[in-house]
Amino acid sequence: MTDQITGQQFDESAGAEDWRAVWGGGRACAYFRTGSFGAGAALIQAINELPSVASHHVDVDLRPEGVIVRVFTREPGGLSNKDVEIAREISAAARGLGLTADPSAVLHVQVAIDALDIPGVRPFWQAVLGFEEVDDADLLDPHRSQPSFWFQQMDAERPERNRIHIDVYVPRDQAEARLAAALAAGGHVVSDEHAPLWWTLADAEGNEVDLAIWG
Repeated sequence: MTDQITGQQFDESAGAEDWRAVWGGGRACAYFRTGSFGAGAALIQAINELPSVASHHVDVDLRPEGVIVRVFTREPGGLSNKDVEIAREISAAARGLGLTADPSAVLHVQVAIDALDIPGVRPFWQAVLGFEEVDDADLLDPHRSQPSFWFQQMDAERPERNRIHIDVYVPRDQAEARLAAALAAGGHVVSDEHAPLWWTLADAEGNEVDLAIWG
């Protein structure tokens, strides 16, 4: 049976300094700056040659500026000690190519929908998006490239506030800086009741976003 760990346990694991745990089904992510498409392709080739990758779940997203790598354990879902081991190996491969990680570029975006009748509205969103149901409140892109959708239970109508908002999951060591940047850009805090797990912020016209960490 897979040894499952939390996002915080992953972040605190020795040798995983390049990586950050973020939500989106429960993944660890690293962004390696490459500066060219060729350098990124070389990193992907090096990752492909790691024996452990063939038997695990690794996503890569290649851009001319860098490569995003995500690891996760499909069963039972989330992260495991195996993800820590593979993250270490991928970081070593990146170092061998002279590449460094930029944790400030790691994030996951989620769309949150407040609903009085979640079973009544979730099937619509699942059908129109073509996403997979993960549990009783989440829909995830099966290709793991689009924002996830989460349904928050409402107890009563709330006409004075938004019914749909964005969740931005950032690494725990980046949250304070991102909060400061949002406030400096004209935002304000709607609620910090649950900080540092999340802050509810809004722009100058009241459009809301939750700035959050996972684990």
